[in-house]
This record gives sequence, structure tokens and C-alpha cells, in this order.
Amino acid sequence: MKKIALLLSCLALFVLAGCGTAPSASDAKKDPVELQVSAAASLTDAMNEIATEYAKEHPQTKVVFNFGSSGALQQAIENGGSADLFFSAAQKQMDALEKAGLLADGTRKNLLENEVVLIVPKDGGKAITSFDALATPTVSRVALGEPKGVPVGQYTEEILTKLGILDQVKGKAVYGSDVRQVLSWTETGDADCGVVYATDAAISDKVKVAAKAPAGSHKPVIYPAAILKDTKHMDEAKSFLDFVSSEKGMAILEKYGFKAAGK
Repeated sequence: MKKIALLLSCLALFVLAGCGTAPSASDAKKDPVELQVSAAASLTDAMNEIATEYAKEHPQTKVVFNFGSSGALQQAIENGGSADLFFSAAQKQMDALEKAGLLADGTRKNLLENEVVLIVPKDGGKAITSFDALATPTVSRVALGEPKGVPVGQYTEEILTKLGILDQVKGKAVYGSDVRQVLSWTETGDADCGVVYATDAAISDKVKVAAKAPAGSHKPVIYPAAILKDTKHMDEAKSFLDFVSSEKGMAILEKYGFKAAGK
């Protein structure tokens, strides 16, 4: 009996020890993480596709986007808005966040390049073939990005200033809150033409490119990206930024007309 009791005691200890080391369900996989990504409106389609592909490899990370003008996103971040990463359509907004000490050290990178183009409605549009035409009587209403906060609007003002027609065009301008609003107004014919990025023109079958911005008429359109200093998900943020920058991520971006910065 003593031997049986001793054997049972040892068996019980063995079972208890095993229970103590067995991983629980929560240990077997990481807790789900929601990654907040603020991104320029012109990145909407490409980023949504990238997030779909990323989720296949990282099912525990849910990427939630806030798309808008880079200026509005910058201000939201400065005012304490929730964001783990920021993808801007211009250096100006990223420079402001860096100057304010809001970027995680060593995470900023120049990611993409784009082009500025003049678009017109595909059907029934006016005969507009150059940026100079914006100053002519042919054009009565032109859609532009609001220059204070919308990078494409800032690039547009550079172009029009270089051509010496900014004041003439201002009187005809309707200003959109982001580049997609400029695209929409041109698609519907609410504006005779609009100035957007080449990638925005490429996603629409309702507009056509009338002209590219003249060479040297504006600063290069560079899209920088960075992780925000206050992120609580640094590992996941680095993982997503690396994925966007990877061969797979860049292939998606290039499909939408973007070019890798520096190429």
C-alpha cells in the first residue's frame, strides 16, 4: 500500500508539474494589435491593397488607416491624434513633425516619388493641353488642392508661379480639401480641369491627362514615411513599414504608378 501511495504521489506531482509548464491559449499567440496609420489620400488604393497582403502574413495585426491631406494629418498628430505611422505626400509636413520631436529616431525614410499632372474629364472636356492654358479664357473653373495643407496644392502653386500665371489662375480656382476631392470634381465636370498626382489620374477611367508639369517647375514629389515617437506598438510599426518598403510592397505601389524614391 505504501508503495502504491508513493507511486500515486509521484504521479500527481508529475501531472501538476506538467500543467504548470503547458502553454495557455494566450501564450500560444500574441494578442491582437490595432495599428493606426495616417496616410496621404493619394495612397488610399495602394495602401488598402498592401494592408490586405500584410494581413495574410501578420493576422494578429489589424492596420487601420486615416487617409486625408498631409497637412490635416500632420495637425491631427501634433494635436495628440492617435497614430503609429505617418506616410506624407511631401517633406514639409514630415519636417514639421520631426522639428517638434514627434518622430521615432531613425525611422524616417524617403519612400516614393510621384508626378504632378493636369487632368480633364475624359468625355466632353475642353481642349486643354498645357498648364499655360489655365490662364486663358478657355478655362473658367480649375480644381486645385488647398495650398496651406494639401501638398499637391503646394506643388501646383510652385508650377503656376514658375509659369508666371498664379494670380490669373487663383480667380478661377476651387480648392479641394485633399487630392481625391480635386479628382472627383474633375471627374464630374464640376471643374474644367484639375491638378493631381499621376497616380490619382491613373486610377480613374473618367479623366485623362492633358499635360505633365513642366520639368523643373516644382520640387520633386517625395513621399516620406516614419514611425511616431509615442507609438505603443513599435515592433508592429517597424514590421509594417518594412513590409511597405519590401519588394512585395513596392511592387503594389508601382502597380499604382508610384516610383521608389531615388530611382
